[in-house]
Amino acid sequence: MPPSRDISRLIEIMAALRTPVTGCPWDVEQTFQTIAPYTIEEAYEVADAITRNDLDDLREELGDLLLQVIYHARIAEEQGAFAFGDVVEGITTKMIRRHPHVFPDKDGNVTKPTKGTWDRIKAEEKAERAARRPSEEQNSKSSLLAGIKAGQPALVRAMELQRKAATVGFDWNDPRAVLQKIREEADEIEAALEAKDATELSAETGDLLFALVNLARHAEVDPETALRGTNAKFERRFAHIEHALAAKGRTLEEASLDEMDELWNEAKALEK
Repeated sequence: MPPSRDISRLIEIMAALRTPVTGCPWDVEQTFQTIAPYTIEEAYEVADAITRNDLDDLREELGDLLLQVIYHARIAEEQGAFAFGDVVEGITTKMIRRHPHVFPDKDGNVTKPTKGTWDRIKAEEKAERAARRPSEEQNSKSSLLAGIKAGQPALVRAMELQRKAATVGFDWNDPRAVLQKIREEADEIEAALEAKDATELSAETGDLLFALVNLARHAEVDPETALRGTNAKFERRFAHIEHALAAKGRTLEEASLDEMDELWNEAKALEK
């Protein structure tokens, strides 16, 4: 089977991989649940390629992410739920509906955009989805926070929980109040360290992270992007330590903490 630029070829490849007996044994036994972690991982790989501005890698990682969509759609098709075409139709319908200022309606009219148009359309879609659910499920999802997806990365979900709570006024008005909360959480972590209470230390560390996300939200900073940037900075500075030691014929294991700390500060100064 030769490669192709046509999406239908990728769909055919996945169908072949999932075919019992003649397909790939590993692919055949996968489920939504077993594939989900790979889907998340591929999304992170896409973000990483963007951060590194590696467009060749981005092209490849987008392909890997697309494969995940095809994979889930194939499993759903096998269960008689929906197929890849339904996924495409659903998202195209949604994007057209959410942009009435770009795409004309059935009468050829384009709506002038207003501040609340996007929120109104999303609210209508949410109501339609709720109407399709069984009554028992609707009752279980009546909470204000029920719409926040549990499968999101923790930092992202913390941000969404806080944003949703803020819509009803459950929020700080001053970022400095959040900063004070961070100091309080740091003090509680110190107390947990003194008490050598591992359970409390875990809980207080979570509280501190939640408060830091809150500060990022008030500062209009995406915490995931900010942390990714800091990770990259740490890698650069640590690489400087490794290279500087190697130039002296020394290894990381042979260096003292003070020596590594001095090289860290040297790397920091070079960046400035």
